Amino acid sequence: MKLSGLLRGVVLMVAGLLSTAVLSDNELGISLDELTERLSGDPSQLIFIDVRDPVEIMFVGFTDAVDANVPYLLVDRHEWDESKNRFKMNRNEDFVAQVKATLAEKGLPDSALIVTMCRSGSERGMPSAKYLRDNGFEHARYLEHGFQGDAIKEGAQKGLRLVNGWQNAGKPWQKKPNGQKIYKP
Repeated sequence: MKLSGLLRGVVLMVAGLLSTAVLSDNELGISLDELTERLSGDPSQLIFIDVRDPVEIMFVGFTDAVDANVPYLLVDRHEWDESKNRFKMNRNEDFVAQVKATLAEKGLPDSALIVTMCRSGSERGMPSAKYLRDNGFEHARYLEHGFQGDAIKEGAQKGLRLVNGWQNAGKPWQKKPNGQKIYKP
């Protein structure tokens, strides 16, 4: 009888730990509506980081709503990735230190909300938020659908990123980056 009670306690404890892990993954993404609400409330309590390569920003556009451009992955123009038919992208070795510096500029602790944004949210947004969490930033999140949003799946505009995201929601953006916020190696 005592053993089954102990076993039941262990099972409940493990189930609790697993549900916490699932909640953490679900909380990784932040919707555009929630981010907009936070930015219009008290933006001094969070940092919003564009994690795209600065060359991409030059051609696609930028929002001054971000605190900084701190690339998570940088394009290596010396190596070609045959499988993806593009230049290789390598993690910015100074990413964590640069995020810490951005927090420090706003006088925020590592426990502050950090929201990362890439083109669509998937290749750099989510991984950068996970990487930050793995490195002690417990409230790192990523903007779901990112700056340009998802691509249209079928029809004449197939492949164009016109579905959702910062730009398509009519949020403020400009063609050229802010020289004070853009990443400079």
